[in-house]
Amino acid sequence: MATLYNRIQGRNLDRLAALSDGIFAVAMTLLVLDLHLPSPAAVHGEGQLLAALGAMGPEWVTYGMSFLTLGIFWAGQQTQLTHIEKGTRDLTWIHLGFLFAITLLPLSTRLLASFITYRLALGIYWLNVFVPGAMLYWSWTHATHAGLIKADTSKEVHDSICKRIRIAQSLYACGAALCFISTWVSIAAIVLVQLNYAIAPRAWWRKQSEASA
Repeated sequence: MATLYNRIQGRNLDRLAALSDGIFAVAMTLLVLDLHLPSPAAVHGEGQLLAALGAMGPEWVTYGMSFLTLGIFWAGQQTQLTHIEKGTRDLTWIHLGFLFAITLLPLSTRLLASFITYRLALGIYWLNVFVPGAMLYWSWTHATHAGLIKADTSKEVHDSICKRIRIAQSLYACGAALCFISTWVSIAAIVLVQLNYAIAPRAWWRKQSEASA
């Protein structure tokens, strides 16, 4: 039987959300701080500056991809917390595991930017996307089995959250597998998946508005 302290620990979801917001903000900031601008000593003209900025292509690409990744995970976590009535010790530690994986994303992003043609670097980056996705899925299933979901949460909402994570992670895995053709093809596929999840809700909302007009 759980001790009294374990039963009362981690009940405040607002503190968990605040910690998450801070960690996501720092991770997003570290992404842009890790962009290395050309050295002024090595640039002696407009053409050289343009060439140097072009050479930063892998950094720009991985920065944009990782910013989208963090945005999608932040939105996913906030969606779950909105529909969870109360926290528990176990739920808190699941989310701390999720945040641990989030803090590693700037590192795996830098690794991929430095070795963008290496399948191992892309595989590590994909693993850094898979783990927080798996933790979010675990969070929702745990909250469901533990009876932590708000009573007014419909079955459609519950199923939608589970389905979204499963489909997204499956698409990410397929995108990562394309690295055996080319890491650039793999990255392009992952970015397309991310853009779909970032833009699709707006398209759905526009469609609903037009239908009700």
